[in-house]
Amino acid sequence: MNEQSQQEFDQLLQQTDDEFHQLAAKHPELEGRLHELTAKHYLSEPEQLEEVTLKKRKLQLKDRMEDILRRRREQH
Repeated sequence: MNEQSQQEFDQLLQQTDDEFHQLAAKHPELEGRLHELTAKHYLSEPEQLEEVTLKKRKLQLKDRMEDILRRRREQH
């Protein structure tokens, strides 16, 4: 699947798959907060823990989105 087809497929999934849509909406939120944390020169201990937790959540979210994409591609 070329990049344009992939983007079109992603957009279709966002419109037709509620879980994928929710995951896709959450991703920029996590990315934004991570950006805020990494922009700081010093992170407190709670902020360090939050950063690690956000990175894990973001990876889990991306993995789940990939699972949905893979399952849908196999169906089509």
